[in-house]
Amino acid sequence: MRDELFIRGDVPMTKSEVRAVCISKLELDPDSILYDIGAGTGSVSVEASVYLTNGKVFAVEKKPEAQELIEANRKKFNADCITVVKGTAPDALSGLETATHVFLGGTSGNLEEVLDLVLRENPNVRVVANFIALESLTDMLLWLKKHSIEAEIVQMQVSRAKTAGSYHMMMGQNPVYIISFGGEGGISFETGE
Repeated sequence: MRDELFIRGDVPMTKSEVRAVCISKLELDPDSILYDIGAGTGSVSVEASVYLTNGKVFAVEKKPEAQELIEANRKKFNADCITVVKGTAPDALSGLETATHVFLGGTSGNLEEVLDLVLRENPNVRVVANFIALESLTDMLLWLKKHSIEAEIVQMQVSRAKTAGSYHMMMGQNPVYIISFGGEGGISFETGE
């Protein structure tokens, strides 16, 4: 889906090219239960909902402006399988159906707690996470090492053309690290507690 189709405001959004890779890496089934944590505008939730003919998306977001945008985009795209969950993970996940898939767009510094919870609830969960900040990427790599989990790591950088008079210049966007692991067959997970 094109980025300009989404209602945006000033809330960060996973761009279409990155979204396409992330949706592919999620390996969704029609009946998947997806947590979109740090859902922003809901662009990943909306695009994932297309594949979930019998599934559900829980779009978890702490910021009121973003919650309103997710709801507006949910309505715009008739994505009835999306439920907006107000709050910060992991606390906001309490009482939700167990996830089969998790997309991490932002965890508000609670990366380890969120991952520990979703993997404790479902060792077969498929996780895809995006990182722009190197510090957050480092936190993820340390967590993976601590739990001896092998993950696929993809770094992508997209450039888009911008007109300058009669010319086109390619303008680079932020590089994004996409980490994915888990899914069918499950993983051995210990919290180290």
